[in-house]
Amino acid sequence: MDAISEVAERHPESPALIHDRQILTYSRMLDLVDTVAGRLGPRPGVVAVPATHSPATVVGLLGIWAAGGIYCPVDPGFPAPRRAAMRAAVGATDLPTSGAGPPIRVNRDPDEPAYVLFTSGSTGAPKPVLTPHRAIDTVVPALRDLFGLTAADRVLQFASLNWDTCFEEILPTLVAGAAVVFDDEAHTGSFPRFLRAVERQRITVLDLPTAFWHELVHHLVEDGATLPASVRLVVIGGEAVSPARLADWRALDTGRIRLLNTYGCTETTLITHAADLDHTGDAAPIGRALPHVRERISADGELLVGGPAVSLRYHDLPEATAARYVTDGDRFFRTGDRVRRRPDGALELVGRVDDELKIRGIRVDPAEVEVAITSHPAVGAAAVVGTTVAGRTALVAYVVPRPGAEPAGLDAAVVRFLRERVPAHLVPSRVSVVSALVHTASGKVDRAASHRRHTTDAHLEEVLR
Repeated sequence: MDAISEVAERHPESPALIHDRQILTYSRMLDLVDTVAGRLGPRPGVVAVPATHSPATVVGLLGIWAAGGIYCPVDPGFPAPRRAAMRAAVGATDLPTSGAGPPIRVNRDPDEPAYVLFTSGSTGAPKPVLTPHRAIDTVVPALRDLFGLTAADRVLQFASLNWDTCFEEILPTLVAGAAVVFDDEAHTGSFPRFLRAVERQRITVLDLPTAFWHELVHHLVEDGATLPASVRLVVIGGEAVSPARLADWRALDTGRIRLLNTYGCTETTLITHAADLDHTGDAAPIGRALPHVRERISADGELLVGGPAVSLRYHDLPEATAARYVTDGDRFFRTGDRVRRRPDGALELVGRVDDELKIRGIRVDPAEVEVAITSHPAVGAAAVVGTTVAGRTALVAYVVPRPGAEPAGLDAAVVRFLRERVPAHLVPSRVSVVSALVHTASGKVDRAASHRRHTTDAHLEEVLR
């Protein structure tokens, strides 16, 4: 907040937030922030904010911080039980929409939580991650410099406001005195409309999920389209870069555009590693650690990340915290990602040490989906795995009916059941009803073996038809 207030004092009439054709200047934005803080009063605790693509979400975030509160985004598109569970997990109150009070600026300790976000958890409940102000204060100027942001930039707000990627779009931009641009056309699912929005808004920086970038590059190649001339930087991240799409990108007229691959975890606060992909060969590394990051690679190749940007803990989950946050001289977060160092010093991903995977750039623990599925009264057991469909990772579930349950139609019933309870990224793309799952010698479900068996069975049935 302090850095943004300083920008507002120097450039009060510069555009800060743009929604379609409506402009909030830095001065007006801070007036609205003061209004929100006044309504909240000092130290309101955890405050839930409807996470929508609009300036109101940013004003809510900054207003909560000004009041000394903790921001908790809740996607209004999530099913009601999920939203209620998120609020209850952290004791969040709702952001007031009326009332008044004097503008306030609460002095906060750097180690006080700034926001709480949720990651996938093996128990079936999402894990709340508490991130302190010191992490934000460390990372935001680092990303402003990494992106080369100036007051002349116009950055599209594209990421879901429910995930931490949105902070790397919003906060470095405002600290640089640039403009954050919201445009409803960018979220329609139409690439022509997306490109028209980028051109109309004169966007200079795009921060995109890698999966979306893959599809965008495919569209540019197939339709002979080009990115608008205003674009100077494309930041991607969330999952591995396809060598084929990278080759397509390089074959396009994109030489003027910097392509930056990034890596980070919710628990390590936004981006920890980055690589310019202009001269990296066919592979796309996650790159080198940013200056504030300390890294270690364990004996089995797992990347551990330390430094002042590591989050505090999982709220009210001491066992999960102890398992992933470790102290070895310094405090580190176990990312679960296996890496290796290339001859040029950059890191590249080679797999996971656990079963977690990325769906639409969001980390998902299959166990969370399995717990949700087995809460259906007709389901006796379930195994969930990730598989590649049309170049993207998708969830597939194998479901065993309870004794006496009718298997016919159970697949569709499970999908309906999940859509009423969990976010869309936790709903499998395919649910298959099977007679049994494969188990290990110790009695645990073997997800990979179950997937292989039933994929093979389905293939044989198709051949025999």
